[in-house]
Amino acid sequence: MANKGKKYQEAAKLVDRTKAYELAEAIELVKKAAPAKFDESVEVAVRLGVDTKKADQQVRGAVVLPNGTGKTQRVLVFAKGEKAKEAEAAGADHVGDSDYINKIQQGWFEFDVIVATPDMMAEVGKLGRVLGPKGLMPNPKTGTVTFEVEKAINEIKAGKVEYRVDKTGNVHVPIGKVSFEADKLAENLSTIIETLLKVKPAAAKGTYMKNVAISSTMGPGIKVNPSSFTVKR
Repeated sequence: MANKGKKYQEAAKLVDRTKAYELAEAIELVKKAAPAKFDESVEVAVRLGVDTKKADQQVRGAVVLPNGTGKTQRVLVFAKGEKAKEAEAAGADHVGDSDYINKIQQGWFEFDVIVATPDMMAEVGKLGRVLGPKGLMPNPKTGTVTFEVEKAINEIKAGKVEYRVDKTGNVHVPIGKVSFEADKLAENLSTIIETLLKVKPAAAKGTYMKNVAISSTMGPGIKVNPSSFTVKR
């Protein structure tokens, strides 16, 4: 572990903790400060000025990143009949109904995202206690409870990510890999920021976007100046 600590300390020296960097500089820095030998993921953490105890200030949804995440998502679809055939044709990794519900109840988790048709949700709801804490429960707000099965699978495979504010007002979203070209990481990050600004709850008061920071899996956090994003209205 000492080795990892040393690498992290070396990487941390590259970053001025008191500074909020402009977008392009922050992206270059996150690539330079990634200490691991593997291709680290890059994540953004956004601190929002919302009161998460209030129902009208929840921020949740999904967005397709223009350049994907660098990770191929394994999709499990709960569907029957024609919709099950549609899911298979669209490239779902697993398709089924009660058989997969039983497998999950027995501890099987060989998937990253679940899509379910609305008529399956009464059954899938039985898995709430297992899937809920892992953030895997299908939800209409993120487009994973739908009869448009093919569209849902295509979007997930293309790089759709979910965002959800936690109790502390933070949103954590992957934006790609360290190996991505800088402009592709910047475009993905800008897409997330734009989306969060568009879904700002009307009830939120004061500064909405309080803090934006990016980091690689093993690297230090790098603050990004929120005003360095050009937002299309």
